[in-house]
Amino acid sequence: MRKIIVGAQISMDGVMQAPGGPQEDPTKGFKFGGWAMPYFDAVGGEEIMRVFGEPCDLLLGRKTYEIFAGYWPYYDEADSAGSIAKLFNRIKKYVVSRSGDVDTSWKGSVLLGDIAAVKRLREQDGPNLVTQGSTELVHALFANDLVDAISTFTVPVVLGSGKKLFADGSAPHSYTLTKSRVAPTGLIVAHYERAGSVKTGDASLDSPTDAECARRERMKREG
Repeated sequence: MRKIIVGAQISMDGVMQAPGGPQEDPTKGFKFGGWAMPYFDAVGGEEIMRVFGEPCDLLLGRKTYEIFAGYWPYYDEADSAGSIAKLFNRIKKYVVSRSGDVDTSWKGSVLLGDIAAVKRLREQDGPNLVTQGSTELVHALFANDLVDAISTFTVPVVLGSGKKLFADGSAPHSYTLTKSRVAPTGLIVAHYERAGSVKTGDASLDSPTDAECARRERMKREG
């Protein structure tokens, strides 16, 4: 079985929309496109290469796939990010689109029609499947309990609004932090592997006070 790894550049308030540039995704008036770029240094680059260090294929939603397909095939592979360009152009790119209205002429691209097709792909033998961007797809992966690992690149900015990494409805799970690193720019990189169920504790007093009992009753009334 393959592992699905969610890779995400996020702000401190969880936004992952348009980290790379103003024209990436300006939908709903998002005005901070390119917010992650000032914070990526050698550490960030090394950690991105860690995400793609094991054999992998890309798993993308349509919008992110179209961003990548209009960029990476034309990137100068002699440039500093050339190793990523070379990798992306070589490996398979699975693009999930319910409508099927997508140009898959980028070499190695494969169209998947829905999340059920992603489930079948995950159950097959093969390299890891790594997401980038693809907010709607990532939400569906979490909701359908298909995420095996997460790598977050948290940038020290608060954006206030935008498409976010998590939505209500994710399958509850705990994750184990396997490696973390802080860049001089303040970028925090964290790699997580899926663990077990969510554990809870209880900090309440053994015998609740009258005030606490009243508070609990009020919570019940207020729903």
